[in-house]
Amino acid sequence: MRDYYEILGVSRGCDEAALKSSFRKLAMEHHPDRNGGCEEAEGRFKEINEAYSILSDPQKRARYDQFGHAGVNGGGGGGPGSGQFHDVNDIFNEVFGDVFGDMFGGRRQRGGPARGQDLRYDLEISLEQAYAGSEVEIVVPASIQCEACDGSGAKPGTSPTVCGTCGGAGRVRASQGFFSVERACPRCGGSGQLILDPCVECRGHGQLRKERTLQVRIPAGVDDGARIRLAGEGDAGARGGPRGDLYIFLSVKPHELFDRDGLDLLCTVPVPMTVAALGGDIEAPCLMGGENCDGACKIEVKVPEGSQTGRTVRLKGRGMPSLRSRERGDLIVELFVETPTRLSARQKELMRELSDLCGEQQHPKSASFIGKAKRFWEEVTGV
Repeated sequence: MRDYYEILGVSRGCDEAALKSSFRKLAMEHHPDRNGGCEEAEGRFKEINEAYSILSDPQKRARYDQFGHAGVNGGGGGGPGSGQFHDVNDIFNEVFGDVFGDMFGGRRQRGGPARGQDLRYDLEISLEQAYAGSEVEIVVPASIQCEACDGSGAKPGTSPTVCGTCGGAGRVRASQGFFSVERACPRCGGSGQLILDPCVECRGHGQLRKERTLQVRIPAGVDDGARIRLAGEGDAGARGGPRGDLYIFLSVKPHELFDRDGLDLLCTVPVPMTVAALGGDIEAPCLMGGENCDGACKIEVKVPEGSQTGRTVRLKGRGMPSLRSRERGDLIVELFVETPTRLSARQKELMRELSDLCGEQQHPKSASFIGKAKRFWEEVTGV
């Protein structure tokens, strides 16, 4: 088992400041969140935490200096699985505080201002809105600072008093054998203050719940699952703390004509059998205007002669815009050859005449299939 001083890179006679400085540097370097979940970094991170949990405690450090690992294993924390994670969390709160505050949702100073909570709002938009971008009005229920008491929670003209139990720290510490456990003050709930005469408007909370109307700009090209952050539009902070943020999660409604594949738009368009056979022009829906596309969002598509169902025609630059560049996707039109129905007697007569005139050259796939099927039957039946 490695020496704890060696793990932290300090000498045995180092003071508390040097110990904390080395731990802070190493823990930030090997923190799993900064190393993409690397198992090696996670193992090193746990090793660093274990070493600091022992050496930062004067009693544990003295036992370790005298007896080595035997002096701390089992009696005051130590190896993996010994319940050290409570100590690790306490160490992190103490040592890193403001460094990791934003990463874990904000950390308030004891008894001081607290950052408001972040809010989530799920917003469903149409494909047209995602294509062109738009501005949407939303109504968000959020906490706001009480104007009557300026967020203090105390009746106007009065002020909160310092909690006598924790002395304003908001935390109390209790010793249990070799361990010292810190928890929120039960009397003031961790605020460090007591409100003896609460505000009538907010009933001592310092905040009120209210619906707020916001304008949200949807950028062109957003995709399903995109997230928009509105800084400072979340819940109000406690005791004058900053507001949290509002995160808007977008979902794009399914469209009755288009499917989306990245920046490309896919659309299946029926084509009359005669147009598919002879070639010609058809109209397809389009989300963008411009050349060869009128205000009704129709675009002309040239159908090659002899087109079959499933054939695609790609229209460059007619797809979705990109969020991060001027690039645009394509509109991919898939042709679906439609067989005519409810034919008149004359139409049926003409169709029979056409059928009699058409041979293998006009139906190459049918001829190929019949040949393969014939060989299959011969192999099976032996005839």
